[in-house]
Amino acid sequence: MGEGIMGKDSAVPSSGGAGEDAATRGAGERPASLTDAIAASQALPPWMSARGVPTVLHWIVFALVVAGLVYGGYRAPVMMLTGLKVFVWSLFFVIVCWRFGLAFAGWMGRLSPDKRPELEDIDEDLPVYSVLVPLRDEANMMAQLAASLGALDWPADRLEILLLVEADDTATREAVQKAAFPPAARLLSVPPGQPLTKPRALNFGLSRARGDYIVIYDAEDRPHPGQLRAAHAALASGGGWAAAVQAPLYASNGAGSWIAAHWALEYRVQFGLVIPALARIGHPVMLGGTSNHFRRTSLLAAGGWDAWNVTEDADLGVRFARLGGAVRSIGAPTYEAAPETYGVWFRQRTRWIKGFMQTWLVCMRRPFSLIGELGAMRWISLQLTLMGAILSAFLYGPMTLLVLLGLLFPQLGPEVVSFALFGLGWASGALTEVLAPGRWSFSRCLAILSRPLYWPLQTFAALNAFYGLLIKPSFWAKTPHWPDASDETPAWPPGSSRFPSSPPSRA
Repeated sequence: MGEGIMGKDSAVPSSGGAGEDAATRGAGERPASLTDAIAASQALPPWMSARGVPTVLHWIVFALVVAGLVYGGYRAPVMMLTGLKVFVWSLFFVIVCWRFGLAFAGWMGRLSPDKRPELEDIDEDLPVYSVLVPLRDEANMMAQLAASLGALDWPADRLEILLLVEADDTATREAVQKAAFPPAARLLSVPPGQPLTKPRALNFGLSRARGDYIVIYDAEDRPHPGQLRAAHAALASGGGWAAAVQAPLYASNGAGSWIAAHWALEYRVQFGLVIPALARIGHPVMLGGTSNHFRRTSLLAAGGWDAWNVTEDADLGVRFARLGGAVRSIGAPTYEAAPETYGVWFRQRTRWIKGFMQTWLVCMRRPFSLIGELGAMRWISLQLTLMGAILSAFLYGPMTLLVLLGLLFPQLGPEVVSFALFGLGWASGALTEVLAPGRWSFSRCLAILSRPLYWPLQTFAALNAFYGLLIKPSFWAKTPHWPDASDETPAWPPGSSRFPSSPPSRA
């Protein structure tokens, strides 16, 4: 489908104006245009939205699986337990090998980057670029955000910055008006409505944006000044199938705490190795929540963001793959502060895992159609990447507990397979983390060595995510941010705006 639904570079008129818009209309009123429909979160067909998941069919399948396990445990408990362990451990082994293979491929890609055709970087020929920044309860971040956005290297007359503030957030609105934002910035008030999520605000911003290219930044982001140029070059050289670009996200405060060190290491592996590898081989990429660059036409063709999915980024990346679009990666990074306390980390990780569950359930509404859309290999890749992330979070805790019990109580009989898989997961993960880009420090070494102590925390978050999926599926657990004053805060040197786009991607 590539050239068709993803389309070529062309401007799409926005709904414009500051009057009544689709986000404030009644639910029964038909949107006047596609951009209005996206702003009202009505553009996606029901079967591609997280609204209403888990479905009745999902619950029936879940009930059948549970009933089968209970019946098998009653009739043949030993055989049932053995079979379940073999299945779970085999799946865990495959997931570990898959992730290590991706990380190794990403590392090899960094050693031998692709050669992209050189593009003439003439300011007069550059398109309008719209920067969307969804904001809620971020008053204390406005000074840092204004400085970061003011450093972006893009012609001023072709740059548009839309600061999307929720209607009831008076403090952030006042802080925006006091901060020294560049002239290209505009403050937009997102009308009241449900669900109260970041993707809903982004849909409203998309309906007001006039740029041919769109990028998403969060309040705490400090992107490299040359990131827009690097993303534009990647999209422009990628043909009509190149729908999006993911810039790497790195933590600037990895030494801030033990939790922050692990979070920073995860990001180095994910954005420095795994995502570039998936992009190079043309497999589905779960986008990060920020520093995503899009063709406007691609966003409109894909139906915008799903307002009911709390990981709208991952969902949109998968949807691009289903529609025939590709995601590329660049090297110009964005820095942000990692959570330094367990409470903040727990809320964020719970939301991520819940969103992964929503995205996977949306995909599995029509699993056979999904195979036809992706092809067999890319379908398997999606399962190992998306479902693998969910299952791993649930398995980390029990596996660590089994190993710990075997060490404390040898008389119970050590689980040889559990020990072996635990060691394999730790060893492959450690090697992956060694290959990840970034400077070495005491906090990074400590995170690698203490990884097994971090794993069970993922299981607690996964259990909370499952509970949240049942009672509040679209609830957005907002995490607080603070201005970053760490020693690792990047200071871009003069003339650094032309950041190399290595490691590039190829689909």
